[in-house]
Amino acid sequence: MAVDRIRVGVCVLSFVATLGGLAARAQEAPADPAAPAPAATASDTGVLPKIRFGFEGRMSFRQSDEFRFPVKFGFKPIELPVGQTQAFEETVNQGSHFEVSKLILYVDADWSESLTAHGRLDFLDLYDRNPTSSGKKTDVKELWVRFGREDEPGVLPPGSRAYLKVGKLSHFERQNDRHLESYGLVSTAFNRFNDMGAELGVDAGRHLYCKLSSTVGNPVFLRDPNALAGDNGTPDFLRANPDPELKSGIVILYDTEVEDWNPKRNPQLSGAVGLRFADEGGKNALDVMVFGHQRKLSQGVSREGTFYLGDLQILRGPFSETPLKTIHGNDKREVGGNVWLYLGGFSLFAQYVDQKLAGLPRTGIEAEVAWTFDLPLLWAVDGRQLFPTIAPALRYSKLDNRFKNDPLTPAPSFAWDWTKIDAGLRLGIVPGMDLTVEYAKNDFILANGATRHENEFLSTLRFHL
Repeated sequence: MAVDRIRVGVCVLSFVATLGGLAARAQEAPADPAAPAPAATASDTGVLPKIRFGFEGRMSFRQSDEFRFPVKFGFKPIELPVGQTQAFEETVNQGSHFEVSKLILYVDADWSESLTAHGRLDFLDLYDRNPTSSGKKTDVKELWVRFGREDEPGVLPPGSRAYLKVGKLSHFERQNDRHLESYGLVSTAFNRFNDMGAELGVDAGRHLYCKLSSTVGNPVFLRDPNALAGDNGTPDFLRANPDPELKSGIVILYDTEVEDWNPKRNPQLSGAVGLRFADEGGKNALDVMVFGHQRKLSQGVSREGTFYLGDLQILRGPFSETPLKTIHGNDKREVGGNVWLYLGGFSLFAQYVDQKLAGLPRTGIEAEVAWTFDLPLLWAVDGRQLFPTIAPALRYSKLDNRFKNDPLTPAPSFAWDWTKIDAGLRLGIVPGMDLTVEYAKNDFILANGATRHENEFLSTLRFHL
């Protein structure tokens, strides 16, 4: 079924982009009739794009500290492991583990500077799968066509212009140049995964810009904020006396991945306004954005690999007997702001988000600083510098859940306040290969005021072809 979705998506985007290419060629100025006609090639027709492929793999070593917290929810004895009388929220997979975390294929197609398409197919994405063991192993992460030019944060356009992007695409407020493999609490909770829909961007001169989008909206679900999401509601839980290898995790509410487009769901409407300033060389830049999102939550959204439902049903509790009493309505809205600052090799990204989730208020703040240093040439391999760069990075994130949970909920951690500090460095080995080493100090405050920890060490070797 996943392969069928991939084929359909590729065919649709190819058809739309081909029409766009023909339209772009039709609008070009006619050639001088007196000039000799050059020999036509496939790329000259504007129908066939320039295709580029890329491959990326990541191998990781993970050391996860163990934490276990009893919950008061009344599971039946047959729903618990043999000999266990109480359920727990607990670390997904404690201890030391070597694992292949990602295998990615990239495809880019360029008809012109103003007509491009992009696709990303994850053959394996261990740290984004939710549930970890029974979720989709092959997934189309990105698939879009863009008409017009779009600039990265802090890059000045030559003047006023616009673009339209259609498909599966990232949130415009998301930090896409993270310097660590891990995610902060805010980026996990609010904008980690791509959405599906259309985005319009307008540059009003070189400094002022705005963005509007209409999308499906990422369903609300639950996951551990460390590397592995955890297993909740997987087929193993349907067996008598389950004892899964991967546990539930210490979970937060977050916007999970969009798995399909459902026209019956209310769309998410989003907008942003920003100001940017930069030197012509592009090394020093400041970009400030304010943004907002609004949609209606569905009663329940199905997820592949789990019988738990997302959106309102996950807020009521995976089982409807224990709803949060503070839930009212079905509105989901966020407002927030971003700052990107680049000064040579130094970078700062900061984000603030204020959310109301069916009446449940919560806020988040996150900031990452990093500094990329060029290292002197000491060794070379096959004409390429060995260890060309090093980039230390530090991220602070905080999630304040300003609501109370039901004492009998199976997930009391929904309402805990969290603080996470990620520190590490990324070492370039050769162009196209780097090693990231980092440590996450992940603290949460229980309902009784006690602070507990679920820390994690992560080392990732990443290579591009």
